[in-house]
Amino acid sequence: MPSVVVVIGAGSIGQAIARRVSAGKHILLADLRQENADAAAKTLTDAGFMVSTVTVDVSSCASVHALVQAATALGEVSGVIHAAGVSPSQASPETILKVDLYGTALVLEEFGNVIAQGGAGVVIASQSGHRLPSLSVEQNKALATTPTEDLLTLPMLQPDQVTDPLRAYQISKRGNSLRVMAEAVRWGKRGARINTISPGIIITPLANDELKGPRGAGYRRMIEACAAGRAGTPDEVGTVGALLMGPDGAFITGSDFLMDGGVTAAYWFGELAPK
Repeated sequence: MPSVVVVIGAGSIGQAIARRVSAGKHILLADLRQENADAAAKTLTDAGFMVSTVTVDVSSCASVHALVQAATALGEVSGVIHAAGVSPSQASPETILKVDLYGTALVLEEFGNVIAQGGAGVVIASQSGHRLPSLSVEQNKALATTPTEDLLTLPMLQPDQVTDPLRAYQISKRGNSLRVMAEAVRWGKRGARINTISPGIIITPLANDELKGPRGAGYRRMIEACAAGRAGTPDEVGTVGALLMGPDGAFITGSDFLMDGGVTAAYWFGELAPK
């Protein structure tokens, strides 16, 4: 049986990374919506890849466990690309925390139990996590190591503490990179690696929703004021994903790669800095 690369979230970024790392392997595409998985599968199959699809709700322990069973039935899981999530314009703080924070912790835990020796994973976080002010040592440790099923009970994540969707998103994405750092220790015991990529504004359907949504003006300002002077492309994220999942990245694990065209630099030290 060929080895399996699991892609969770069948959008542009997940596909771009999968195209770079899945030749000769079986891609299992998982998405909340079957039609999204089917559309991505057609694109990848037409490009010569071997693809299966399944639906998954990453905020459901039973659903993620079923995904792991489906993956291991196809072969040895050598790669995990976790690119599912919801943005601040798409959901409530509660939903964002459940999908983006808890859901990612679930994926890391479940696939960390089966990842093959020599395997690698990438979690798509966000530049937003880098714009959250520093958390305390205790808060960092809590986000990184609290048992998955207890994560959403943390005092810092309660509705009276997280009232804004953007704040929920920032905490979730900061939590993703912290969680990956902690999980890298456990994955390492299986001879596997796991990292996060924190992209800036990458032109995808989700980003287009944001550009047209209530935060659209802020997004356009970020693009104009960053050093690169443009948004990024899924293929550029795919290049970093290929490094992190391939042999050239064999010494990289537990790390977060910020690739945002300089937006975060401009936020902390340039013209995007809060007044």
